[in-house]
Amino acid sequence: MISFTDFNKNKLENGLYVVSTPIGNLSDISFRAIDVLSQSHFIVCEDTRVSKKLLEKYKIKNKLISNHKFNEKKNLEKLIGLLKSDKIVSLISDAGTPCVSDPGSVLVNEAIKENIKIYSVPGASSVAAAFSVSGFTGKYFFYGFFPEKKNELENDLNRYGFPVSLLLQIYDPRNDKFDLIDFADVRNAYHNRLGYEDITSNNDLNVSEYLFELGIE
Repeated sequence: MISFTDFNKNKLENGLYVVSTPIGNLSDISFRAIDVLSQSHFIVCEDTRVSKKLLEKYKIKNKLISNHKFNEKKNLEKLIGLLKSDKIVSLISDAGTPCVSDPGSVLVNEAIKENIKIYSVPGASSVAAAFSVSGFTGKYFFYGFFPEKKNELENDLNRYGFPVSLLLQIYDPRNDKFDLIDFADVRNAYHNRLGYEDITSNNDLNVSEYLFELGIE
């Protein structure tokens, strides 16, 4: 069995590293992501309690900075200051890729303005994972989390109007405002809808059962 400790660490350039993290199963992380996180001077994350579970698993003890949608603008000056002082700063979210239905865009955009080097460290993708086991083919539209108001969703779907066969939605059972009856009013442009949650957790999602629950034929 190959361990991530078997790989020699490459010396990193200073800058901002946007690092993808597991979307459920903590083993779904790349060797490169572990390497980058272990060499970072600071790791910018959403919730330190969540990120610590991942970092402890891989024995990474670098300093965490909490950065979420409620404080990311307040943190901006501090973080840009660190990046300008030749530090290696990694940006992660609780799960998946920062800036994709997660915080991070504020920092990335400011780093671009300041000509700070930005590196992408790709990894597990909930979008690709859900689509790959859905059984659907052709084009799809990834929406992310549904908005709080139904008319906002209707306006978005009408505005984008992509000729796709599948709408991919991240499903949050604690905060999903739409049931299947509501969605029937706006699904005319989309033949099928796939909502998903915890797609690579230890109890992997049974997609066939889940599609049935969503009423997808």
